[in-house]
Amino acid sequence: MIEKTANVHWEGPGKTGKGQISTETGALERYPYGFASRFEDDRRGTNPEEILAAAHAACFTMAFSFACDKAGFATRKVDTQARVRLTKEGEGFVIDRIALTLKAAVPGIDEAGFQRIAQAAKRECPLSKALASVAEISLQATLESAAP
Repeated sequence: MIEKTANVHWEGPGKTGKGQISTETGALERYPYGFASRFEDDRRGTNPEEILAAAHAACFTMAFSFACDKAGFATRKVDTQARVRLTKEGEGFVIDRIALTLKAAVPGIDEAGFQRIAQAAKRECPLSKALASVAEISLQATLESAAP
């Protein structure tokens, strides 16, 4: 069993308050976030949706690479982008879509096998499973040339 932790410290009211996010590994150390970095265009901080996108992209990428290994294909390079959409719903908000975009070079694999492995990795990735309540999790997977 593995557990990872993150901590948040917040001061002040919702709209004008400021928060700091820290992770167990120190990858984020008192990293700022607040209303402006979440709902406006303040790029001096992060926000929960951006962190969720990074986590989902990282988890899916590893799941895809491991699935390729298991099928006998070594990934040469894998690039994944995740876009998380936060939408107003009633008085609150909901994450209603996560769009994963995968571009990978996998020597020796055919398109059908590539797509099959990519879809299985999306389905089996622990974060995809944890995010099962999101109405839409899409995947656009592109097999790139494996030539150096």
